[in-house]
Amino acid sequence: MTIQPSSENPITGKGNYVFKNLMIYRLVSGWPAAVAPLEEALGKAQFVECGASQEKSVGWLEPRGHAHGPMVEVVGGQWLLKLMMEVKVVPGSVVKRKVQDQLDHIEATTGRKPGKKEKREISEDARLALLPMAFSKQSSVLVWVDPVAGFLLTDAGSQAKADEVMTWLIKAVDGLVVQLVNTQTSPAVAMSTWLQTQEAPPDFSVDRECELKAADESRAVVRYTRHALDTDEVTQHIAMGKVPTRLALTWSDRVSFVLTEALQLKKIAFLETVFEGAAASPADGKDDNFDADVAIATGELRKLIPDLLEALGGEVVAG
Repeated sequence: MTIQPSSENPITGKGNYVFKNLMIYRLVSGWPAAVAPLEEALGKAQFVECGASQEKSVGWLEPRGHAHGPMVEVVGGQWLLKLMMEVKVVPGSVVKRKVQDQLDHIEATTGRKPGKKEKREISEDARLALLPMAFSKQSSVLVWVDPVAGFLLTDAGSQAKADEVMTWLIKAVDGLVVQLVNTQTSPAVAMSTWLQTQEAPPDFSVDRECELKAADESRAVVRYTRHALDTDEVTQHIAMGKVPTRLALTWSDRVSFVLTEALQLKKIAFLETVFEGAAASPADGKDDNFDADVAIATGELRKLIPDLLEALGGEVVAG
């Protein structure tokens, strides 16, 4: 299949809140066969907003967003969980200014300069004193489990956030073992081949976004945005040793995303045809289309992921 840079496909906006990113894990063992034990475990670690002097809070929330609703939603056999994180941020410059005022006061009134240990204590006290006035930032990560296919997927935008999700999942699910999916061909090697040969794998097309990084000490980076990639310039960069770290793809004219060298899917967007015919919300407002959007989104992604893994030579099965 020849690379055909796709045009900017409009998206409906429907269902886009379901998944923006995906990290793919293989369920090795320990996932519960029934919802009830997991529901109970997540309920014991439910999210509570930060207290006045609390710096961080993490816990589980209702995926549907309805208070007192289920902590585990099951739609078409797909399980969904939601982890919420809240962090209070005190600007370092504010702490520094407050500490300096205190140090100046001590020196002026006692004639001595505090030592390192006292400075650390003053800094910590200043930060704690400022916490009740600090702004809080909340972020959530959706977790999707496909028990039949044996995949656990997180909507985390970074590995650090994904690691935190997995830490909390392992706390909730006794004996849970997962591992990141690995493929026979690394994404970087596969993306290099697709760009050099100008041949995309079956059912995929290459879009107009790419990032190439030099493997040498220069760490030079070339980024293409809304730019044709079937050019001699791109192949020359690869021939000179630059490695693709991100490449925009579209699968079956239905889902677009950016593939990374770490086998992460970023900027997931469902094209407008995917949600055509989805039922509109009823007038009473009781149904927010959550079930329909989840069913459609997971239905598409459950077909995309095996095709992507096949395009990367298949999954490496741990021995």
